[in-house]
Amino acid sequence: MKAVTALGNGGVFWIGLCLLLLCFPKTRKMGVAGLLALLLGALVTNVTLKNLVARVRPYDQFSDLILLIERQRDFSFPSGHACSSFAAAGVIFKMARPRWWGVAAIVLAALIAWSRLYVAVHFPSDVIVGILIGLACSVIAVWLTQKWFSRKKETGAENV
Repeated sequence: MKAVTALGNGGVFWIGLCLLLLCFPKTRKMGVAGLLALLLGALVTNVTLKNLVARVRPYDQFSDLILLIERQRDFSFPSGHACSSFAAAGVIFKMARPRWWGVAAIVLAALIAWSRLYVAVHFPSDVIVGILIGLACSVIAVWLTQKWFSRKKETGAENV
């Protein structure tokens, strides 16, 4: 679980995947939408809500918890790992063909979200809200990206 949780650190895995998707014309829209969803999610969770709510981590509240990874430097609510994972995975699920890519992304996102509970750095509500924010950001990002690309197509500037 420590390795699974590390995949979500800083959203680096998901950012890298979205950057890779940008490299190919068939997946470019998905890469753009994924990066947009990640940006929206980071703004909502890490920049705004974590600092507004300022919820302490479970290991700070319950001394009997065994911390399996290093202490985190930010607040607990909501889970940035869950948000970023579901933001990117939600985009991939919506846009990827074949569909199993999206299913695999959702499974990985769920494992990363679950790992945050397992390693004792989040409360269940942190993870649930992180998932919901991530999914909402993915819906918004897909909608905005499809709107952007359709406008580009209408104006003849298809090669983004």
